[in-house]
Amino acid sequence: MDVNAAVAAAAAIAGVLTGVIAMLAFRWSERDLKRPTRTSLHTDPVLPPGVDTVLSVLRSSAVVLDEADAVVKASSAAYALGLVRGGKLSVEPMLQMARDTRRDGEIRQVELDLPRRGTGRGEALAVSARVAPLGSRLVLLLVEDLTEARRIEAVRRDFVANVSHELKTPVGALSLLSEAVMDASDDPEAVQRFAGRMQIEATRLTNLVQELIDLSRVQNDDPLEDAEPVRVDELVAEAMDRCRHAAGAKQITMAAGGTADLSIWGNRGQLAAALGNLVENAVNYSPARTRVGIAARRVTAPGGEHIEIAVTDQGIGISDKDKERIFERFYRVDPARSRATGGTGLGLAIVKHVAASHGGEVTVWSSEGQGSTFTLRLPEAGAARDRAQQHPDLDDEAGQPAGSHSRPSPDSPPDTTAYETLSAPEVLP
Repeated sequence: MDVNAAVAAAAAIAGVLTGVIAMLAFRWSERDLKRPTRTSLHTDPVLPPGVDTVLSVLRSSAVVLDEADAVVKASSAAYALGLVRGGKLSVEPMLQMARDTRRDGEIRQVELDLPRRGTGRGEALAVSARVAPLGSRLVLLLVEDLTEARRIEAVRRDFVANVSHELKTPVGALSLLSEAVMDASDDPEAVQRFAGRMQIEATRLTNLVQELIDLSRVQNDDPLEDAEPVRVDELVAEAMDRCRHAAGAKQITMAAGGTADLSIWGNRGQLAAALGNLVENAVNYSPARTRVGIAARRVTAPGGEHIEIAVTDQGIGISDKDKERIFERFYRVDPARSRATGGTGLGLAIVKHVAASHGGEVTVWSSEGQGSTFTLRLPEAGAARDRAQQHPDLDDEAGQPAGSHSRPSPDSPPDTTAYETLSAPEVLP
């Protein structure tokens, strides 16, 4: 009996101890669950209600930092700009701003130039950074990309300055010539000579104003709103008629040919102006008794069939450094020669905008002393119309932006097979 009682007492004591240990373990685990962990220290600063939704729809790059400068929330745009790397804000000036704002609660804003991520060029991103406190522990950083806005503003300033200069030249000449006419009122020959010069300057001023209007129109209008199939043969004939008098005065032979019955989908007026500018330049910059050729052909491109219209001259040619800038507004290879021909420096800029707005491009091949070939590549009528109706913002089914077709190297000579079918040249007296 004593042995059985001892065993029972030992079992009872063991049961009590087991219960006590289990209760202590349960309470210990509860306390561990309530204790903040290393991970929770970074996730506990939850964004205030609604802030996450607001940040997701902002166009600016957004970054939220905690008291340890760790990134709590960052938008995809912030990663794209390279602001956040490895869970940390990688731009030291912005990080210092965040620390200062966390210390005194003041809102700060600064404009910075950041290196462009992933490029070996010296280009920089212009950004505006604004830092503000978000609650008691968080800091909000908003970054706006100003690169494109600054570029547009620089282009606008240059454009205004160039326009002012170009307008001032003929206006000043007209003023001086009018004074000369008044002073030479008793000399009929001088009056006639000065009046002729006034007509030249007035024509130059009229051409400049008209090309400014044309450039503004092609930049602001959507050519595909009034698009229609345009026959290439008609565009070529119109361009040749436009330059008939100037070519005849220099005894320049103009020849047209290539593949017949081709059509382009676009705005007829803009296409005629673009091709007319190319032919006019070819005539103006060609020596007397030379040849200007215009040929069209169909080529295959990733987005479908395209039409290439090439204008070739035997003029003075273009140097390599000038080829990079000839499509800029008011840029002229030889300003003195441009004054003699009445050029304004806007013709090729208009051609470039027309080509881009029609989903195409314009390229140039040239060698000094051997002439130049400007090639206007545009989508063919059927393919361009179907693509514009299905994907108004894209240039092909793969989603490539307009004008993103592969292009031949500008250093290689143009393909001249299209000129083998040139019709008999039109020799102008």
